[in-house]
Amino acid sequence: MELSSPIVFEPLFMERVWGGRRLESFEGKHLPTSMRIGESWEIVDREEAQSVVHEGPLRGATLHELWTGHREAIFGSGLRPSERFPLLCKLLDAQDRLSVQVHPPSPIAEKLGGQPKTEMWYVMDALLEGSLYAGLKPGVSRETFQQALIEGRVADQIHEMPVKKGDAIFIPSGRIHAIGAGNLIVEVQQNSDTTYRVFDWNRLGSDGRARDLHVEESLSSINFSDIEPQKAEQHGEALVECEHFRVEKWTIDAPRKADIGDRFAIFTVIEGRVACNDREFHPGSFFLVPPVMAHRELMPVDGTARVLRTTIP
Repeated sequence: MELSSPIVFEPLFMERVWGGRRLESFEGKHLPTSMRIGESWEIVDREEAQSVVHEGPLRGATLHELWTGHREAIFGSGLRPSERFPLLCKLLDAQDRLSVQVHPPSPIAEKLGGQPKTEMWYVMDALLEGSLYAGLKPGVSRETFQQALIEGRVADQIHEMPVKKGDAIFIPSGRIHAIGAGNLIVEVQQNSDTTYRVFDWNRLGSDGRARDLHVEESLSSINFSDIEPQKAEQHGEALVECEHFRVEKWTIDAPRKADIGDRFAIFTVIEGRVACNDREFHPGSFFLVPPVMAHRELMPVDGTARVLRTTIP
């Protein structure tokens, strides 16, 4: 397959009670009118949501069609068997706090009829006094947490950390978490949409009713030994690495090869502008570089740029 440009997909915008209109600030993102958009699903292969190629010789093809029909040519060799593309990449605009939630670990997900989900967050921007919630405070047990649920004191039980632009955190399955108001987040995750809400700040949904909670499922999924996890520390260029994905942060201040070897890479522009072959990408842009383009260069445009580079180990 002859490909001379990175593959770009159409974003899918998701209305959320905690969302806003901040994604409009990104060039090329035209939000539906009169809606609070909380999520932009940038790369997704699910039955209910499907990325479609925006332009070029593959225009109109779905990610699932590429994954099932051209896997080695576009995504590379040696990938683990999977019915669907194994990652889901998003942008999140948290105008308000997200619910306190947890994703089930594999054995528990199977019992509950859900899917496990491990993810990472990168803070593209944060308002003053922005925060993330992850893990529990010292001394919290299942019993004290259940009592806090009854008394409406869940916020007293979870670990809150201040964040700023450029911070990142790893969220493995089983880690209780929430995103604070004012954060603009890049999320890289397993291809799953199973989320159990355990507390929603006593908030009403768009229909005027309290959103459904999944208390028993959450209590079965929470890792109660997960105490005060810390933000990710960058080692070299690596931000987060687990069995599902590796995310690096690159500074592009001179031409640099995509250097993806025999596997694909997903690039997300987080600062500045980047050119690759005949395309220019702005902050908030996601593009997939197939192995055939491994030696193509990323070029900074008008000064230094920064990107996230996501691969599968």
